[in-house]
Amino acid sequence: MAQAQFSRETAGSGEFVRQPNRFTGRVTADSASPPGGGPDAEGRWPLEPGRYRLIWSRACPWAHRARIVRGLLGLDDVISLGTVDPVRDGRGWRFTLDPDGRDPVLGIEFLADAYRATDPDYTGRVTVPALIDTVTGQVVTNDYPRLTLDLSTQWRALHGPGAPDLYPEAGRAELDHLIDEIFRDVNNGVYRCGFATSQSAYESAFTQLFNRLDALSARLADRRYLMGDAITEADVRLFTTLVRFDAVYHGHFKCNRQKLTEMPVLWAYARDLFQTPGFGGTVDFDHIKRHYYGTHAAINPTGIVPTGPDLSGWTTPHGRG
Repeated sequence: MAQAQFSRETAGSGEFVRQPNRFTGRVTADSASPPGGGPDAEGRWPLEPGRYRLIWSRACPWAHRARIVRGLLGLDDVISLGTVDPVRDGRGWRFTLDPDGRDPVLGIEFLADAYRATDPDYTGRVTVPALIDTVTGQVVTNDYPRLTLDLSTQWRALHGPGAPDLYPEAGRAELDHLIDEIFRDVNNGVYRCGFATSQSAYESAFTQLFNRLDALSARLADRRYLMGDAITEADVRLFTTLVRFDAVYHGHFKCNRQKLTEMPVLWAYARDLFQTPGFGGTVDFDHIKRHYYGTHAAINPTGIVPTGPDLSGWTTPHGRG
């Protein structure tokens, strides 16, 4: 695909504008599609163990959250996993980590091949995560916010024993509001800093980012997790940004008021999650750094990947038990 897929849209003010998700199908418990069939008239795919494949990058925070939720819910044997190379070329996400450079289940070299099989006219950026139907080879969804919520709700019959309720009905309105704030100011906020093309747009995003981090720090001062005593979807979404903060966002995206390690409550909270089964084991700092510093030529034209930061602190006691 053309190199244009890597461009970052900005509004007239120089503010970064995120591309909308092209594929918004859903695997649902009440799909009217017969087993083995495609989506029904409402775009709902049948719930079938072993049928779908989650394509992710260890570098990407949006894909990382899907990988974490899949594991926490005990869906590892229900949804297979394909991993792309952290460094993209002009054709997009590549399966060069696999033998012969092809995904062993889908048989494709580039995630773009599945996008084109679904929409031959698609010209936007190819993104992860993407849930692929292995029967048709088509993309079910690249709608990362909806994907993890559906894993918690629509896939419930296939959850493993003792799976946590990451999207509980009790308090869902508060949880949804919190998720929206985290997305706007933190998850997407770091990108709004990094890809801003005007000083005013950057400073606005920077202020919103750290104001929200301060508010989240205050919220976490008297509770272990964002909604209380149990991990929820909001914690997963915040974690995937925090774990990348010092390694890439602080310097590469100019989010440099403070490092995560200089924000005591958030640093302890992030370490708590990192040391929780299902979180730290999915983090690959090498992939994270090589992706960000190696594929954003407009920000880092030399492509040099920093040696630091020191990562040993992630396994130190967090004191939040």
